[in-house]
Amino acid sequence: MNIPMNIGKLWLFVCAFCLMACQTEESLDGGNQLGYLRIDASWVNLTETKSSVPENYRPTQLFVEIRNEAGIVVESTDNFEANWKGTQRTLKAGNYTITASSNGFDGQASGFDIPYYRGTKQITVQAGKLVNADVVCTLANVKVSVSFSEAFKQAFRSAKVKIISSITGIAQQQVTMGTNTTAAIYLPAGNFKAELEVVNQSNQTRTFTKELTEVQARDHYLLNYKTADQGNANIRVEVDGNSSEKIYQYTFNVATQVATSLGVKMAAAWSNFALLEGEVTSLSGTMDAAQMKFEYKKEGEDDSHWITVEATSTDNLTFQAKATGLTPNTRYTYHMKYVSEEETLTSESISFETEGQPLLPNGKLDDWYKNDKTWYAISQADYQAGNRFWDTSNPGSTTGAGALVNINPTTGNASIVHTAGGQSAELKSVYASAVGIGKFAAASLYAGQFKALVGTSGAKIDFGRPFTGRPTQLRGWYRYTTGQMDYVGSGVPSGIVKNETLDLWSAYVVLTTGTYELDNTQLAATAKDFPALLKNDTDKFVVAYGAMPDAACIASSDWKEFTIDLVYKNLILKPTHVIIVISSSKYGDNFTGSTSSVLYLDDLEWVYGENPQTK
Repeated sequence: MNIPMNIGKLWLFVCAFCLMACQTEESLDGGNQLGYLRIDASWVNLTETKSSVPENYRPTQLFVEIRNEAGIVVESTDNFEANWKGTQRTLKAGNYTITASSNGFDGQASGFDIPYYRGTKQITVQAGKLVNADVVCTLANVKVSVSFSEAFKQAFRSAKVKIISSITGIAQQQVTMGTNTTAAIYLPAGNFKAELEVVNQSNQTRTFTKELTEVQARDHYLLNYKTADQGNANIRVEVDGNSSEKIYQYTFNVATQVATSLGVKMAAAWSNFALLEGEVTSLSGTMDAAQMKFEYKKEGEDDSHWITVEATSTDNLTFQAKATGLTPNTRYTYHMKYVSEEETLTSESISFETEGQPLLPNGKLDDWYKNDKTWYAISQADYQAGNRFWDTSNPGSTTGAGALVNINPTTGNASIVHTAGGQSAELKSVYASAVGIGKFAAASLYAGQFKALVGTSGAKIDFGRPFTGRPTQLRGWYRYTTGQMDYVGSGVPSGIVKNETLDLWSAYVVLTTGTYELDNTQLAATAKDFPALLKNDTDKFVVAYGAMPDAACIASSDWKEFTIDLVYKNLILKPTHVIIVISSSKYGDNFTGSTSSVLYLDDLEWVYGENPQTK
């Protein structure tokens, strides 16, 4: 039989397509690239032990997404029950993370009966095989329930409890006696306070506040308010559960008659001092604020060890004081006390722990190690263990393209030292040239790590090393010789003139909440003014900042002591990292300075004072 030409061509095309499809399927499936996944997502309300699930909650309305190792979403559904349950997904072989959560809500809000459930599971899909993944979603926010005993309802004309989250932007919620006490409040995981306001039968108003700390997701707080026969309010706390599921039951015994009572808050503790804070939580009659004191002692010591410190106040209701002379890494307890001819009142005692005083690694600058061509301010053991706190500009001139220069601007010096028997750091500004390319190079010593040269125009550097201390100063010793700037690059401040402007050394310290990667070949307006960027008040990255003033960075033929005062944004925020940058030429990152500049540093150390500066 003769087949027309056009039909023959079509037949060949279909055959070729089928063959290609078979080959494609074989290359993906038979070629061991595809695997299969069946998901079962469910929720479990671990804190609902005695009450029913809120009526407005839809447990089947779960949002599920699958992300690959790169964090890219490869599949998702906004209704698992309707779209995916009982189905099988086809995925490339590899590792994945499955996340299931309450659809349309991320838990970052407060309200009545809005529990938020979430669960994750990591799985590996193997080619040609089926993997079953069970994702169990548990409560991801915090539940608070409030109840008033029958005697309490009879004793007070009205009562309301405000639940106030410590997280900024979260709306406070209120439970009013006799109205919405059966509904549960849900909050994002984080500390909160319960503020009770009652009006007794004599129409007297009293407030009582309880701070709830160390609050975690899946915690359930049962706040039970009862009457007390006499005296001030007191609290009984019962904890039920394990480390992953806890029910906290607080019983507040509230006096029906208004009386004066005191309360204290968690102290803001540093290494050798602590800021104490208290308040008059209820007031009956008048009070002489001058009679208010704080007492503190080491936890576990007997009452003969109480140390008294005067309290100050601006409104006669809230009081502050500073406990000084404390020992680092030590637990203390404190309370507020009022003593008059008529009465003596003492708040509950609460504990706090002082911070440590970590040392500056290789602060004496005695340890130096040469690896191949490059000198490092570190011992050989620490270098091999990867414990590198300090780095220098040396890798820029001894590694990679810089190996052609083979100059170490920063080295140890055993001859010119402040303390006999050790070494100092010698930072020498130089002009480095190789293969017809020349650049001025300032010597530097910094807390961080050199990453790479970027052509001949700069380098990438990770500034910052882990550090959790809160010192008040960096102290050290220096010697410095300098001269007129014989090299001036671009981007320097006006007024710097070649062979007329005297070179200066520089140093600054920043306590931060992370590291900072600097590429000084980009964003010149920002990168070249890196210290000013870190000093910016609006930058939450910075905890404290300090720099040597230009007037102090002048020549000295003898060893001269210097200090850098750290200025903190506040006395609460704590750092996780420290950035220290010291250079033999202030504008070295602009390839500007004097080749006569040589800086010697020795005996660097932290100072932990009791009076930190703040903005």
